[in-house]
Amino acid sequence: MELRQFLVCLSLCTALALSKPTEKKDRVHHEPQLSDKVHNDAQSFDYDHDAFLGAEEAKTFDQLTPEESKERLGKIVSKIDGDKDGFVTVDELKDWIKFAQKRWIYEDVERQWKGHDLNEDGLVSWEEYKNATYGYALDDPDPDDGFNYKQMMVRDERRFKMADKDGDLIATKEEFTAFLHPEEYDYMKDIVVQETMEDIDKNSDGFIDLEEYIGDMYSHDGNADEPDWVKTEREQFVEFRDKNRDGKMDKEETKDWILPSDYDHAEAEARHLVYESDQNKDGKLTKEEIVDKYDLFVGSQATDFGEALVRHDEF
Repeated sequence: MELRQFLVCLSLCTALALSKPTEKKDRVHHEPQLSDKVHNDAQSFDYDHDAFLGAEEAKTFDQLTPEESKERLGKIVSKIDGDKDGFVTVDELKDWIKFAQKRWIYEDVERQWKGHDLNEDGLVSWEEYKNATYGYALDDPDPDDGFNYKQMMVRDERRFKMADKDGDLIATKEEFTAFLHPEEYDYMKDIVVQETMEDIDKNSDGFIDLEEYIGDMYSHDGNADEPDWVKTEREQFVEFRDKNRDGKMDKEETKDWILPSDYDHAEAEARHLVYESDQNKDGKLTKEEIVDKYDLFVGSQATDFGEALVRHDEF
């Protein structure tokens, strides 16, 4: 068995072995907080540093002098300025903040890319992905582990085709990222909803009823008494999830549940940084305006931006 299949089996078996009936499964995709620090610029800019760099990058701030910090911040500004017009807009700054916060996603894609771009042409075709992921399993019509790899492959192919915008069954790195992390892309949200409904809808009627909803989160395992959180979830289903009160969730109701319209913290922070740094009040920032306020963005104790710049090359 290939390493990927082994890891899939291992993770599933481990999850089953370690899960407890009273533990809650959370299918809701929330935007993460930009920082766990208080956003109070009157006391410190720590929140802004975490937001701009990501918390892990911000931890190494006490290594550089103010001069070195300004120099490296200037290099980051050049990366943020996507259209190279000499200005950083709110949208460009928002995109950078989201990149900094979700750097782990791009790192995951880089790891998987190396194992699937078999001919090293800078693209991953569906055939490459299928052969690298399912090649061994497809040769065995009756695998010992009991998993239905053909069914898994069909599901993966459907998602791959959705991520592949031009329909050539060959993914760019951005399309491959959408395939691996569909919840991060607006055009992939329908497939996230469809896959979730298929997982929970045990009677295959195209809806999620109350017992299916609870059954996905909690297993009675012979216990008569439900935990309080299960009772709360039953109330949530009746009062909020099932908006048309027909006793089940349809596609739109499921989408509202697992993909809520969260407050956009990245946009709010981008607007805040622009407001605080925009000296001529033209609604956008020059490199000079950003560097002049370097303490707001990175402080006088700057991080090592080398890795951030390398990782951002594909952004």
